[in-house]
Amino acid sequence: MAAAAMCAASYAAADDAPRYIFYFIGDGMGLSPVMTAQAYNRDILKNDKPLNMLQLPVASWAMTYSANAPITDSAAAGTALSTGAKTKNGMVGMNPDTVNVTSVARQLKDMGWGVGVVTTVGADDATPSAFYAHVPYRKMFYDIDIAAAQSGYEFIAGAGLGGLKNKDGNPTDVEQVMQQNGVQIVYGPEGIDAIDSRRVLLVGPKDSPSWNVGYTIDSIAGALTLPVITQTCLSHLEKYSPDRFFMMVEGGNIDHALHANDGGAALKEILNFDQSLAIAYNFYLAHPDETLIVVTADHDTGGMSHVHSRTGMPDQLHVFDYQKVSKEAFSEYCKSLLRDRRIYRWDDMKEYLEENLGLFSHIPVSDEQTENLKKMFTETFEMRNTADQKTLYASFNAFAVEVFKLVNDAAGTIFTTTGHSGNPVPVFAVGVGSDLFRNVNNNIDIPAKIRRIARITE
Repeated sequence: MAAAAMCAASYAAADDAPRYIFYFIGDGMGLSPVMTAQAYNRDILKNDKPLNMLQLPVASWAMTYSANAPITDSAAAGTALSTGAKTKNGMVGMNPDTVNVTSVARQLKDMGWGVGVVTTVGADDATPSAFYAHVPYRKMFYDIDIAAAQSGYEFIAGAGLGGLKNKDGNPTDVEQVMQQNGVQIVYGPEGIDAIDSRRVLLVGPKDSPSWNVGYTIDSIAGALTLPVITQTCLSHLEKYSPDRFFMMVEGGNIDHALHANDGGAALKEILNFDQSLAIAYNFYLAHPDETLIVVTADHDTGGMSHVHSRTGMPDQLHVFDYQKVSKEAFSEYCKSLLRDRRIYRWDDMKEYLEENLGLFSHIPVSDEQTENLKKMFTETFEMRNTADQKTLYASFNAFAVEVFKLVNDAAGTIFTTTGHSGNPVPVFAVGVGSDLFRNVNNNIDIPAKIRRIARITE
């Protein structure tokens, strides 16, 4: 009660409500992944300053359970973070009784604010859709895409849209509905210069995956990145709604990497997310009395921990500097070898592992581990007698799973699950009214506090 009173007094002393609100959501970004990324930032990259999010003056944490489970999914968590209402897993923008609930983005838009909603996964994935759609099931992509078209929001961005084709693979009228609602669709970084409409949908290059822009660690040529998306959205809102705007920025690839139990890819995605935050923070420095930035996550994924590696090296996270491909990309490489049915020898694979993951060349591999890998190689590529590991977003070749266990073990990153956990998530904030976030939060408290700070009335 005393803490609440102090927060109230601090907020009451604020001169005005903010004119600019940035809401950063690191999908799956629990406390441990953040601190592991900071250890990499400090000990391996040798940066004198902590991650940008760790430099924000307000730091707390939030609980994430949903209305029907102690472990939330992204739909229920996204709904909680956008509307302040708990709901059942799988539901978007609705309460457990399937009654629509309203997001802060929608309320601000109705008050005349500009709105941008951006992510590195599908623009109609669970978290972004919670800011503009109302569906009982998160995979109702067509309905979600129509809601995006009709939202009136100035800027929506992501890897692509899941509703462009129906369940039979035939094209839908989503693109036509977008155009009818004045939405200009642009593709990839090269399309950004062509933006000339108030309302924009920015997606990945044509023929690229609609669910993921690609991992930072894979260095995909021509791919969208979160810093590029964030800067483009900010510049667009500064042009078309310079007086007041709201931005939700999601680092969706963090979650995908953690589901994959890919420690190296996850750390690079968190750093990428933090670089995007720097764009908003620089804007805050230019408008300190008019800006609020809130950073959090929808849930923790993977139950990741940073522990002593088997090598006993104090800087074991350096092994991720030798990782040049994500687990997902390596798995697809392995599957392509199986599809080609060409002869592929162990020596060929060993050379690939040395060059792209640092195994044998930089990461010590014992004789026993080598024999186990060779046995798995034989069973996978010669006998074709292994089963893939299935996670929420991907199916991983069995040999790839074993290889990445070695990489994670050498780095000192361990995972307890390929799913979500009930671990708390961080909350960081700076700017107008940010003191309200100092106490321990429930995820539904965050939009409630944004409403209070922004003077949103029901």
